[in-house]
Amino acid sequence: MGWIDLPAVQAEMDGCRICLDKGYEITPRAVYSGASSASMMVVGQAPGITEAEVGRPFNAGSGSRLFGWLLEAGIEENWFRSTQYMTSVTKCYPGRSAGGSGDRVPSKKEQTYCRPYLEAEIRFVDPLIVLPVGRLAINQFFSGNPPLTEIIGSKTERDGRAIIPLPHPSGASRWHQIDENRARIARAVELVGDEARKRGILV
Repeated sequence: MGWIDLPAVQAEMDGCRICLDKGYEITPRAVYSGASSASMMVVGQAPGITEAEVGRPFNAGSGSRLFGWLLEAGIEENWFRSTQYMTSVTKCYPGRSAGGSGDRVPSKKEQTYCRPYLEAEIRFVDPLIVLPVGRLAINQFFSGNPPLTEIIGSKTERDGRAIIPLPHPSGASRWHQIDENRARIARAVELVGDEARKRGILV
């Protein structure tokens, strides 16, 4: 995995069939967007079916809510999509859950298979701000599975980067619909805007 640049990583992600070969019923198509010049990176959990179909991260209702939050921080969707980087913990659509209610959560093994890609994306993009979105993504950056109520609305610094977690914006989630948690999200959004301005990403 001696990648020389981001396009080399993306090319290997595009051709990767590891999970499929291991028997996981994924839909092979790595979903990501952006370039190595990005200053901010969103890391989601895994693509949904509409993301897999059109090849664009956070394309459906979750994306609308996510960009609604970011707009409160002064970040417009078109600007972000055209200049910043978006990816996920696992790169391909994992399929429906066994019970048919929602998408399947990628297994620990699948996360492990994709981990070198995420690490390489972070290394080559070298973002100033990382926004892990949803429990699966947050756990890539925070050990010990901390409660969302403790970390949403907080910021940590690592390797010169600001890491500001956000909850998953899925309509199926009830977490972000609770008043106390909305206040935590508002604080997180405020941190995103403040950090982006402090680092010269926004004016």
